Amino acid sequence: MIAALFEGVLRHGLALLVVLFAALLAAPYIVNSYLLAILIIILYYAYVGQAWNIMMGFAGQLSLGHALYVGLGAYTAAALFVKFGLSPWIGMLAAIPVAMTAGAIIGFLAFRFRVGGVYFAILTIAFAEFARVGFDHFTWVGGSSGFFLPVANYTTSDLWTLRGRPVMFYYLILTMVVIAFVLCRILLRSRIGTFWLAIREDEEAARAIGIDTFRYKMYAVVLSAGMTSLAGVFFAFYYNNLFPEQVFNIARSIELILAPIIGGIGTLFGPILGAFLLTGLSETMHAILQGLGVDVPGAKQVFYGLCLLFVVMALPDGVWPWVARKLGLGGRKP
Repeated sequence: MIAALFEGVLRHGLALLVVLFAALLAAPYIVNSYLLAILIIILYYAYVGQAWNIMMGFAGQLSLGHALYVGLGAYTAAALFVKFGLSPWIGMLAAIPVAMTAGAIIGFLAFRFRVGGVYFAILTIAFAEFARVGFDHFTWVGGSSGFFLPVANYTTSDLWTLRGRPVMFYYLILTMVVIAFVLCRILLRSRIGTFWLAIREDEEAARAIGIDTFRYKMYAVVLSAGMTSLAGVFFAFYYNNLFPEQVFNIARSIELILAPIIGGIGTLFGPILGAFLLTGLSETMHAILQGLGVDVPGAKQVFYGLCLLFVVMALPDGVWPWVARKLGLGGRKP
């Protein structure tokens, strides 16, 4: 089964994947608490990047309002936990259909009326902004004043309520990344993945050969929304506070999609590599500036912009395809 799953990946490429996974498993026993927190952030962006990659990288539908699904997942699970005492695992069962429903509404409005390209992207931004304004005035979950979860007890870990030490959250998000990676690999090798790639490359041609483009684009949007909502649940229980301006803001959506853009849209390893590069280099730059006693407002955003500019000019396919070619892993293959 494992051999079939990774069919087409060269032997040393699989060995590299195993080494990376082993290093991530051992990381909490090696790094300090600060580096562990950075790794959690990296894996969070890697997971969300994989979820977004299904919509854009596989099916070619550009979403610039993906923070909508993070926020819906976060608020749904957090409200059920705080107001009714329900476990976040039960909250996930509610968060996923809520986000999927939102994605289905956006997808139906866009695809039924042939809204595509940049106009679809604007539509996703509009819905995220609607949610931000709506939750700003939704006092049941704190409104603009914020919604707060009970602070975790950092001496023990309770997986059922997701209250506990950072190590617990680290292994949880690592598991989510691995599952998302395997799921994306399966999807790419499946019939639906082939149809997505056909739609991405030339939707009119895909329609001409009999592919129901409306249905398969809806599958991509709904699946991506549901996966992203799980990241929202993680976000809520890891940070213990939610603010509409923080969760739904378009700047948050842009941060979520930078990793796959930098790493390589449409590839499996791109979102992971992009998350490591962006977050790792950004935190290194921040540490250097702090060490020099220099405070530069907006330095992180400027750094992200420079990285994006470099990739667009020098590596338009992303960093991973270039790395794959250097390692002899087959160009743009996942």
